[in-house]
Amino acid sequence: MSPPASRPVPSRTGGRDRHVTVPVPGSALLLIDVINDLAFEGSEPLVRQAEPMAARLAALKRRATRAGVPAIYVNDNFGQWRSDFRWTVAHCTARPSPGRRVSQRLRPTARDYFVLKPKHSGFFDTTLDTLLATLRIRRVILTGIAGNICVLFTANDAYMRELGLFAPADCIVSNTVEDNEHALRQIGSVLKGNLTPSTDLGFRTSRRTPARARSIRLRSATRA
Repeated sequence: MSPPASRPVPSRTGGRDRHVTVPVPGSALLLIDVINDLAFEGSEPLVRQAEPMAARLAALKRRATRAGVPAIYVNDNFGQWRSDFRWTVAHCTARPSPGRRVSQRLRPTARDYFVLKPKHSGFFDTTLDTLLATLRIRRVILTGIAGNICVLFTANDAYMRELGLFAPADCIVSNTVEDNEHALRQIGSVLKGNLTPSTDLGFRTSRRTPARARSIRLRSATRA
């Protein structure tokens, strides 16, 4: 049986449809746990929600990349301490993986960054702080899986670091619609995040900012 359709979550603009422009300088797109095998008992409803979400997120990432916004994969290492991100991508895109369609659609490219995390928050015991500082990031666009766990924990830590928060509601999913709506309400009301859907997010470049992202690229970034 298909999961119930997600109900609209009011944005901080009062629930009205409204185009929001994100400045390119100082912004980064965070893709949280989207390279994911989703191989756990009872994952079927999450997989059914994650697959259409991945299509929306892929479109957002393409637009962000063209505008010059860096994409940072903040991904769990699934307890595989001897592996690297290339292994994670290969594992999650393989045919036996329930999450292969999500991982294949959102596979990172050579220009993307990645940070492996050992726990829920993308900031806990990782190099994310250093990377954001290097890229001079002042605001983050949070997306991914699962909204009520890793996305919410990362949003909390980003808020405490006084980073501006965007959390496009159509690019975040959780195990249940109810869990996802609760997480989005927390991000919107407590963390002052903007929940405008990805289709209503635009990007504004500056004349002093090149169209491409900064040339600093981690040598360990994976290829498509």
